Amino acid sequence: MDAMNTIDELKTLHCDLEGAVATVTLDRPEVLNALDSTMLDELERVFAMLAANPVVRVILLTGSGERAFAAGADIRALAGTDAVSGLAASERGQQVFAQIERCGKPVIACINGVALGGGCELALACTLRLASDKARLGLVEVKLGLIPGYGGTQRLTRLVGRGAALRMMLTAQIVDASEALRIGLVNDVVPAAELLPSARALAETIVAVAPLAVAGVLEAVERGDGKSLDAGLRTEAEIFGRLCATADKHEGITAFLSKRAAVWQGR
Repeated sequence: MDAMNTIDELKTLHCDLEGAVATVTLDRPEVLNALDSTMLDELERVFAMLAANPVVRVILLTGSGERAFAAGADIRALAGTDAVSGLAASERGQQVFAQIERCGKPVIACINGVALGGGCELALACTLRLASDKARLGLVEVKLGLIPGYGGTQRLTRLVGRGAALRMMLTAQIVDASEALRIGLVNDVVPAAELLPSARALAETIVAVAPLAVAGVLEAVERGDGKSLDAGLRTEAEIFGRLCATADKHEGITAFLSKRAAVWQGR
């Protein structure tokens, strides 16, 4: 998908499409793929385009080079912030990461090196996280007199639990890949050379199932987050009922009973 690389002349990332799987690569290796305002703008534009593209079923997100997924936010830019501009910076990062989290398609973070501060928060906003055995993750903002500002205090706590999250954030702890796996921060750890092939294999497994059902799972989990069990169950039933009226449900049931592979139409 070469057009994606030329949209508004992207400067900080590039995007490729192979089959139904798009790969977005953060591309500022000279600063360990640190997040700046330009990168946030370009992530917003590219993810909006991927979300709207019916060909795209799964998105892989990784960093260029072998050293970093993303080292964090632009520290030099933070140096000049005050209460007003700091609030705006936090809200801007939260907005972009929420867009990634809620794009309606599975996003797999391929963590190929360090993911610190805002880089770890970006990984947390993804649907799933695969880490190379060289990955290191942490929310280290307290060392700068700050707290995570792009959603880290909320997403990490929901993902690994209050105790493990507080320990990481209060001590600026950087965990290696094996510890990240142990506490549930990442879903799997693979050798560095196998990271993208493993992520693509996972993506192709998702591509093989019904697209509307995949979107329905993401919607049910997102809408149920933070609600009571009863409210979440109502949401689940609503989506289940909606899917029962789709052509894909008819195809899935027919294919299962006929012992053949389903051919999904996405409708």
